[in-house]
Amino acid sequence: MSLMTKNALAASLKAMMERSSLDKITVKDLVADCGVNRQTFYYHFQDIYDLLGWIYKREALDSISNYRTYNTWQQGFLKIFQYVLDNKKFCMSTYRSMGREHLELFLHQAVFDLLMSVIEEVNANMQVRVEDKDFIANFYTYAFIGIMLEWIRNDMSEDPRVMIDRLSVLIEGDMEKAINKYVKR
Repeated sequence: MSLMTKNALAASLKAMMERSSLDKITVKDLVADCGVNRQTFYYHFQDIYDLLGWIYKREALDSISNYRTYNTWQQGFLKIFQYVLDNKKFCMSTYRSMGREHLELFLHQAVFDLLMSVIEEVNANMQVRVEDKDFIANFYTYAFIGIMLEWIRNDMSEDPRVMIDRLSVLIEGDMEKAINKYVKR
């Protein structure tokens, strides 16, 4: 029952964001649309932004769990782009609202986790300090998020596959180089 309620609240919020800005949606509006009471909402979520974060984690992060290797990271990134494109109004409403931080947090978590898995794979036979691996993952994470936010800002007009191909060419071999540089330190 609990997951059904969360899913119902998520579906209501997404539907409401198709028609209205996130900043204009209240918990009162949401529970009325969903047919539950405020207490039920607050039993599951602290606020609308908590629900927003739950939606991104549940819908998007699970979809990239099988693409966290050196050979599949491109498909993982493509899945992230595809999720944003498939949920364009929802993501644009988040991007243009106070919820933008939640979108950026979701993107950071998704990209960082994906890249850290790749770094761990490349680092398998080397000894690199945890803080150095975190630094490498954060560097690439912010680069990728910057590219994605610019894509969103430009109304998602460029084909994500083209962008992933460009990224792949640009950074091919760079993670190994970065890890090797930290091994030599």
